[in-house]
Amino acid sequence: MQQCGLWLESNTFVLLRLTSGNSTTGAFRILIPPKSSIGVAVATIRRVTARQKLEISLLVGAVAVTRLTFRSRDLYDLDSVNFALGMDHFDTRIHQPHPPGYFLYICIGRLVNLLVHDANLALVLVSVAASMATVAIIYLLAQEWFGTRAAQVAGILFLLSPLAWFHGTVALTYSVEAAFSALLGYLCWRIHKGAAAFVVPAAIALGVSAGIRPSSLLFLGPLFLFSLWSVPIRKSLLGLSVLALTGAAWFLPMIQISGGFENYFGALVSLWRMVPSKNTVFNSPLANSLARACFIAFIYFLCFGFASLAPLLAPREPEVSQKTRTVFTAVWVLPALCFFTFIYLKFVNSGYLLLVAVPGCVWIGHWIADWYDRARWPRAVRLTLLTLCAAVNVAIFLAFPAYCSFRSVRRFEAELNGVKEAMPQVGAPSDLLVVSFDNHFLGYRHAGYYLPSYLTIEYPEAHLAEGTRIFAMQGRSTELLPALPAGAWSRFVLFPLPAGNAEYAHYVDDVVKLLPAKDLQTTVLNGHPFVTAPICDLPLLFPPGPLAAGDSILGKGAPDATALKPARP
Repeated sequence: MQQCGLWLESNTFVLLRLTSGNSTTGAFRILIPPKSSIGVAVATIRRVTARQKLEISLLVGAVAVTRLTFRSRDLYDLDSVNFALGMDHFDTRIHQPHPPGYFLYICIGRLVNLLVHDANLALVLVSVAASMATVAIIYLLAQEWFGTRAAQVAGILFLLSPLAWFHGTVALTYSVEAAFSALLGYLCWRIHKGAAAFVVPAAIALGVSAGIRPSSLLFLGPLFLFSLWSVPIRKSLLGLSVLALTGAAWFLPMIQISGGFENYFGALVSLWRMVPSKNTVFNSPLANSLARACFIAFIYFLCFGFASLAPLLAPREPEVSQKTRTVFTAVWVLPALCFFTFIYLKFVNSGYLLLVAVPGCVWIGHWIADWYDRARWPRAVRLTLLTLCAAVNVAIFLAFPAYCSFRSVRRFEAELNGVKEAMPQVGAPSDLLVVSFDNHFLGYRHAGYYLPSYLTIEYPEAHLAEGTRIFAMQGRSTELLPALPAGAWSRFVLFPLPAGNAEYAHYVDDVVKLLPAKDLQTTVLNGHPFVTAPICDLPLLFPPGPLAAGDSILGKGAPDATALKPARP
């Protein structure tokens, strides 16, 4: 008995084979023009099998368990505190959160917080949910490109990626951006292969992603535009219109809440001038860009661990059919990589690279799966090697000596709790003003958020569009002060930075040198030095510029602060 079988090899032809029993008696191809209608049909035919659904469910469940088991208990990063404050009161002018605002991320956090009543937990749950979505889409895209084995490996690779694992446990936006990168990549691939029905969903996904992290529009927008070349012009215009409407749906309310365009863009420009704009390829030595490129290589290792070596397993002569995927991947990752290399990247912002880690998981999963199928070693040996690689990744996440490890998170939380317990022994809120530093960990935001009864001011002052200001916090509310605050405090204390870091210790020493040695008192509590000085010495840390006459804590009798300030840590 003869049967006719149909296999979809691409959207340009269909392969028909006549089979009799277990043998193939004939085969021929029917060419099909690559029209969008055919693309929709191809997209409709593809189905996820029961086994694939089971594998996706297991991966999603494993991601949920691993992230929730190791989740952070406190707001880990300066940005995390900004997001938590923004959930209470949104105002980018006072960095609640910092510009450009992350408006939809804050809205999602607020909704989840209605259920859990814990800002950190709410945002961590958002990260966990985003990680679960990411692993499912990685599986589907790898299955689409390279088959089931590659999909399995790619999913496990994301599950055990040290960097992805870490960001799935903390209150930061990068896991959510990775999820939208995966979703948009999958949708744009379908568009690129002629499925015009996915143009509107992709436009909405990009618009929402920009509301969560506005940089997504810069990094993922080129991929969306690239995919539109494969569809009729009317569909392209529709997609661009939907993108604009989706963006406007969150951007205009955000502008209104921020107090207008001037307030919003003033804060955005001020932050850009303070940090990212200072060391771009256009205004700094090329060595800075080379250093960022080295950072990217190191972050690549943190993201994939032992699997970072997988490109060495790639075939020397890749299949011709991979050319389209290679070009698509290049459009996907190059805009972000160019920005991070030539414009701005710091190691503490390594989560930026999760945006491009999604296609990385797919390709590395393919290379490992291909090696597994081609290697002549016994199956037990191959599985043992893969298990050892997985163990290395787990060890990196658990104990690597960098900020993005489980050990570092727990150490930070222990230090934060130690400082919180010790501060009342240093002084009461009515008698002690807290001076904290502009730092991601145990910085000004952590001091102000976790010691709400104390007035906390940030050192150094900030140069904003409206002039030089001092960030101040009390009762988890932020103000921008044009002068040092007036009050009845008798002393101020320098909020301790994380212990065991030579750079931090050197920075604090430089700050302390601005103060008279005879006035200083140092008390070590819970392993942290608390340096205090009389309140009359506080103006020595700030230049005359921010002080309005008669408004400082000492008024006209304040000493002149002419010493040079140390660089920020």
